[in-house]
Amino acid sequence: MDKKGQLVYFFMMGIVIIILGLAFAPVLQEFTTIARNDTTTTTIGLNCTNPSIGNFDKATCIITDLNLFYFIGALVMIGLAIIGGYKIFK
Repeated sequence: MDKKGQLVYFFMMGIVIIILGLAFAPVLQEFTTIARNDTTTTTIGLNCTNPSIGNFDKATCIITDLNLFYFIGALVMIGLAIIGGYKIFK
């Protein structure tokens, strides 16, 4: 495979990873919303809207909010690293 073929392969792989990261965003947002909600008969939630929860529960709510950003950001960065890494190190 010549250099143009390799570039197209790495470019496509990077784009696929970015698209997968963006495709997982709604699903992860739904899981985050369910986890932060109150406990019901069918789901167990963190009850993050309650002002009287403990500090550990508040920290868990904050970390749960950040998980979506970190996961999607990591997948986008991996995709960009594949695309940019090949152009830099070719």
